[in-house]
Amino acid sequence: MHPSQAPFPATRFRRTRQSAQVRALVQENALTVGDLIWPVFLRDGKDVVEPVASMPGVSRLSVDNVVKAAREAASLGIPAICLFPYTDPAKKTEDCAEAWNPDNLSNSATRAIKDAVPDIAVMTDVALDPYNSLGHDGFVVDGKIPNDETVDALVRQALSQARAGADIIGPSDMMDSRIGAIRTELESEGFKDVMLLSYAAKYASAFYGPFRDAVGASGALVGDKTTYQMNPANSNEALRLVERDLREGADMVMVKPGMPYLDICRRVKDAFGAPTYAYQVSGEYAMIAGAAENGWIDGQKAMLESLMCFKRAGCDGVLTYFAPQVARLLQDN
Repeated sequence: MHPSQAPFPATRFRRTRQSAQVRALVQENALTVGDLIWPVFLRDGKDVVEPVASMPGVSRLSVDNVVKAAREAASLGIPAICLFPYTDPAKKTEDCAEAWNPDNLSNSATRAIKDAVPDIAVMTDVALDPYNSLGHDGFVVDGKIPNDETVDALVRQALSQARAGADIIGPSDMMDSRIGAIRTELESEGFKDVMLLSYAAKYASAFYGPFRDAVGASGALVGDKTTYQMNPANSNEALRLVERDLREGADMVMVKPGMPYLDICRRVKDAFGAPTYAYQVSGEYAMIAGAAENGWIDGQKAMLESLMCFKRAGCDGVLTYFAPQVARLLQDN
């Protein structure tokens, strides 16, 4: 018997569960608005709010409405907003040149948000899939994804985002060496304070489907992403990837998806102690929101429980489409 545990009935665990006040006193983890990053989808146009069918309650927003969303986030105390563009199919090409266009959707929205709401942190996504007519995160040459040529393009994309005013850049492509290459170029171009939140352990997951709908990449994808995203069966490999990305200059690291990979979150946090995040991805969101919409679960309780689980697993924060709902609930409490 552990010395701190007396035999029943001297030890009754239910004593510390008997009221909300006592439960609060012994609660081990807390969820706060400061733990939230809100992913939002962009599209061309003005005054556009375009619902994403596979993500109940989520819409693509034109830049003017993304600015309104950023104002809302700031008023709720959400520290960061993350931008994902739905690129006009006419602008998608095999050379992915729109990715580093200084006036592309992501860069235009970044400048607009930083002008209107300078105190909120803007996070951007580095990967070629929103701009690639073949749907991949990197170039496609003879049916393969060349690593080094793709990294050169990702560096150009990251620099364009830094010049637009991004505070946090999130390389989500899973190419080898891209963190070191991006960090080196940011330093040499004077962007020493721009942070890198690396998607260090990103799995080849079935949970990304609604996101690909939201950014218009699902229909374009040729093949799959298993040659660069991680095998869901692997755990030790995630630690090797995180170690490499931290060594190359990542300030923070991410595990993606979230809920099916809480064991990876805990291993990463325990092994490195670095700022560790998870992405509660579109499929996770859609399962909770869809089940709630159909009356099969209590959506509010499931939402809060799912996010608390990330904190229990060691995460310092979560990218979640639930961010404004959670923030309002926490504000009310």
